[in-house]
Amino acid sequence: MKPTLLILAAGLGSRYGGIKQMDKIGPSGESIIDYSIYDAIRAGFGKIVFVLNPKIEKDFKEVYEPRLQGKIEAAYVLQKINDVPKGVPVNTARVKPWGTGHAVLVAKKMINEPFAVINADDFYGRQAFKLISDYYSNSNHKLNEYAMVGYKLGNTLSENGTVSRGICQTKDGLLTDVVERTSIKRENRKIVYTHNDKKFEIDGNPFVSMNFWGFSPLFFDQLERDFTNFMDENAHKLKAEFFIPSVVNDLIENKEATIKLLTSNDQWFGVTYQEDKDITINKVNELVANGNYPENLWE
Repeated sequence: MKPTLLILAAGLGSRYGGIKQMDKIGPSGESIIDYSIYDAIRAGFGKIVFVLNPKIEKDFKEVYEPRLQGKIEAAYVLQKINDVPKGVPVNTARVKPWGTGHAVLVAKKMINEPFAVINADDFYGRQAFKLISDYYSNSNHKLNEYAMVGYKLGNTLSENGTVSRGICQTKDGLLTDVVERTSIKRENRKIVYTHNDKKFEIDGNPFVSMNFWGFSPLFFDQLERDFTNFMDENAHKLKAEFFIPSVVNDLIENKEATIKLLTSNDQWFGVTYQEDKDITINKVNELVANGNYPENLWE
């Protein structure tokens, strides 16, 4: 059974200042999503599921429905604030949805096979999709044996500002913890992060999570349970968010799942800030010039 690619494309890019999911960065007007889909198709994925904000649904479908027709099966699901398990209350004053964990959960009815989860605005590189596809081509995996593609921290930094990254702790190739570090940047040839207004150097060049996960459908049940528990404490809050790494850490701690760390040597890049766009365009053009991608992906 071919895996499905779940693309989290519901964000509205408050720091970026626009709908970055659809911003043109390729030589023929491709967005970062186009390259992720192209890499997924050639890695053997069989379906794409997009999680969208209702505000961009119409514009998004006008672009991608004709673009993907005949190339790969595609489905769309909307992430709405009130799309929560039955009986869970929601604060009517809440404006934004509940984070990446909630974004995955709303796709539960659309996926019945192993699947990968990625962000829409991250350029992961061909190797990541091949790693996940190969992992799930092995039918010996148990339902609770998941995977994550990790990148060297130094390959994921922005030249235009600080970033937050989940630093991976591992043992015997399995993830043991993901520790969130904020305000990470290069400074005087070192990589540092800020915590409680103090700077700390990050030793070595650890692998980090860029939100590229591989799960079986069992994850949806675990996710729904944890989200219900999360909402018991946070339903009344306006800004609390439910993130995938928090769920993963709980599953590891409670020995309900294992997470295999699959390591990519590719350089990640993305468009966290508007200033990242020109850099991203240049990097994509370089990949095209080197023959990694055709000049027009969908021609």
